[in-house]
Amino acid sequence: MTIEINGKEQAFVENETVKQLLKRMNYTFPLVVVKINGTVVPRKDFSEVIVPDESTINILHMISGG
Repeated sequence: MTIEINGKEQAFVENETVKQLLKRMNYTFPLVVVKINGTVVPRKDFSEVIVPDESTINILHMISGG
């Protein structure tokens, strides 16, 4: 049982939310966009959306600069 995060295979954790996954993967940047199987997960739902087994996840850091 695995998931793919940004092209790399990772262990699947049953009943893990997006918020828990971000913490486990050490994503600490405050502004990220998460897509699971091509669907954007709204930030307000990170604590509620469960990551499904065998899913493809893309996590993008939003960076601004000048």
